[in-house]
Amino acid sequence: MALRRIALHDFVIVTTLELEVNDGFTVLTGETGAGKSILIDALQLVLGARADTGVIREGADRTDLSAEFDAPAGAPAAWLEEAGFPTEESLLLRRTIDLQGKSRAWINGVPATATQMRALGEMLIDIHGQHAWQSLTRAEAVRGLLDAYAGVDSAPLALLHKAWRGAQAQLQQARAAQGTLQQERERLQWQIDEVGKLAPVDGEWDELNQEHRRLAASEALLAAAQVALEALHGGDDEGGALRSLTHAQQAVLHHAQVEPAFASLCTTLASSIAEAQDAAHQLQGYLRHADPDPARIRQLDERLSLWLQLARRYRRAPEELPGVLADWKLSLQQLDAAVDLTALEAAEHTHQSAYDKAARTLSRARAKAAPLLASAITQAMQGLGMAGGRFEVTLSATEPGAHGMDQVQFLVASHPGMTPRPIGKVASGGELSRIALAIAVTTSRLGEVPTLIFDEVDSGVGGAVAQTVGRLMRQLGRDRQVLAVTHLPQVAACGDQHWVVAKHSTHAQTTSSVAPVQGPQRTQEIARMLGGEQLSPATLAHATEMLGTTVEP
Repeated sequence: MALRRIALHDFVIVTTLELEVNDGFTVLTGETGAGKSILIDALQLVLGARADTGVIREGADRTDLSAEFDAPAGAPAAWLEEAGFPTEESLLLRRTIDLQGKSRAWINGVPATATQMRALGEMLIDIHGQHAWQSLTRAEAVRGLLDAYAGVDSAPLALLHKAWRGAQAQLQQARAAQGTLQQERERLQWQIDEVGKLAPVDGEWDELNQEHRRLAASEALLAAAQVALEALHGGDDEGGALRSLTHAQQAVLHHAQVEPAFASLCTTLASSIAEAQDAAHQLQGYLRHADPDPARIRQLDERLSLWLQLARRYRRAPEELPGVLADWKLSLQQLDAAVDLTALEAAEHTHQSAYDKAARTLSRARAKAAPLLASAITQAMQGLGMAGGRFEVTLSATEPGAHGMDQVQFLVASHPGMTPRPIGKVASGGELSRIALAIAVTTSRLGEVPTLIFDEVDSGVGGAVAQTVGRLMRQLGRDRQVLAVTHLPQVAACGDQHWVVAKHSTHAQTTSSVAPVQGPQRTQEIARMLGGEQLSPATLAHATEMLGTTVEP
């Protein structure tokens, strides 16, 4: 899924630019200051790089950049599906930046964050800058190159290392705080024992209070029930409500045949009598079973008093005691686990063993890949002006860390008979650039990123070495899509596609354009790179020879 189209609008000194990108090796050339790196800068922004309003062409309101790729497949397709972006016949990335500094991005028309653009971009384009050699002096970059060549990932090991360090910290903290933790444990256990004797249960406090209120009022309740029963049945001297209701029913019953309205009254009175009899029956049952229970009241008084006593001691509401007891028990369990040195030591040992096993596996993979990588880069160096030079990848033991127990170092001897030295101590900047190029070409063949971009990585080389650089990139372009910004005619002549950047100035503004060239135009550009602006028959002939074509000067 190679890059197919680049579109720029109001970007730096570009008004409008649209380019179709082919497979193979594409070179980008132009005069110094024409803006050869504009396309690279634009692509980096599309792929989520940081930006400010300085990239907006003067006089414009915003810049609009886009890059279109082939239909996504493999890892990019899986990423798009997982992130919720549509998968279409092509992949379109777009980004805008306005004068207020607001940046917006889209993936196939769906809004995306800069982080998402970067994550996807890393699977689409790999950019090697002209100062790529500087990363070769950083330990993490060197280790990353070897791991990529070995096809290993140290991320799982980092998780194991984190778990091991966490277990170590817990063990050390437990050992250091052993005395304090024991005192805290004894305090918690004493509190649990004291409140545990009460054995408070959720809801019990309210139930105890309700029962106590009922029993304390038992005499008054019995008296009320007796009065109500007498009101229904009546005393010795007078009749009660039941007798009165019965008399009333009998009084209207004798006349119900004469007065039809009395029939319904008889029914109502009969219902009232039945309900009054039922109420009297319930009152009699209550009076038979509801005897005062002084002993139970004393029991309730004692338990309620204990609840209140413990609640005051621990400054909690009585109804909170069950929850407090549960919290203490949980804290005690956690404390027991914290002071269990045997268990903590076993856990630390388990995590260390898992880390050691994974780290040794990673070290073996690195040790196996190191001479292979060194041999491949050494071979690439032979054609880059360092015949007889040697590249070495050394591994030395170091303290266990997130990325293993190996210190990886690149050593280089740029000439025969020299002792390999750390790459950062190689004096010549040109040698550093060529070594970085050898590494880039060697390692780029291994990756899955479909498009490779080299931004003036051939700086500091020339002559036959430059021809070798061009051939290497052209060869690389057979398997991957390669774009290179170059100032070397030998490299430019090897391109399958050639773009020329040109700057145009008027009294009003300065603009830049990029256009593909071929045939005579390409010959003239190669000649310009060989001899400057004044094209002579000699330079044109040389350019024609380099391109392998015959063009009349």
